[in-house]
Amino acid sequence: MTLATRLAIAVLAAWITALAVAPAAADAVTAIDLTRMFEAPGVAAWMGTDDLGRSLAWRVVAGARVSLLVSAVVVTVTAAIGIAIGVTAAWLGGWIDLLLGRVIDVFLAFPGILLAIALAGVLGPGVGNVIIALGVVGWVGFARLARAQTLAVRERDHVAVARALGTPGFTIVYRHVLPLIAGPLVVEGTFALAAVIVAEAGLSFLGLGVQPPAPSWGSLIRDGTRYLLFAPHLVVMPGLALLSVVVAINLLGDRLRDRIQRGHRVGA
Repeated sequence: MTLATRLAIAVLAAWITALAVAPAAADAVTAIDLTRMFEAPGVAAWMGTDDLGRSLAWRVVAGARVSLLVSAVVVTVTAAIGIAIGVTAAWLGGWIDLLLGRVIDVFLAFPGILLAIALAGVLGPGVGNVIIALGVVGWVGFARLARAQTLAVRERDHVAVARALGTPGFTIVYRHVLPLIAGPLVVEGTFALAAVIVAEAGLSFLGLGVQPPAPSWGSLIRDGTRYLLFAPHLVVMPGLALLSVVVAINLLGDRLRDRIQRGHRVGA
């Protein structure tokens, strides 16, 4: 295991620990103390305080809870939809593959984040609408990869034998196809999680995501920009939190991808 991977695991473990203890400090997220406004990071408040004297550290942790929950829901739903569409297209072939392939191409033709911004603007701000907006554009990567991987394995010997024996298509896909394509899809899911975290932060930064009083990393950064010149920690701290999680997830994704590729080379 490389040093980068160890650091990534340590960072994610630290965030998981913080999220686990966050409910015990729920009052600290909203506790206002006007005598401690704009305190710089220090011993008393190690991430500083905001414009209302609230602990920025606990608000960053609360924002992590919102951002990660939204991202996990989006990735789970889009993975299920995208894999189902991609596998169906490749397995059935013919006009179904042609139709679904064209639908995938149409979505790929539009920048995903711009489409998500447009949808969020139409639907209005809110957690539910953010999930819908990101979900509409998030399934495409899974569908494209699942289709390509299924096309690559559908003619393998054991799959062909199962088809020749009259095994139902759903059973073949579940027992023989999905296990073969699961590795690349897990890697795709890892990178998708990091991308959705950034996208959710972007929507919240634009005022289209999580609304006050609930904090999210994007809204914390947006609110902090008003005081950037004399209280830069209001932007730097949530920005570093976002950066640490995204980089850690991407490093783990790289590690998973490398292991899968080595396994394929050994198997070949």
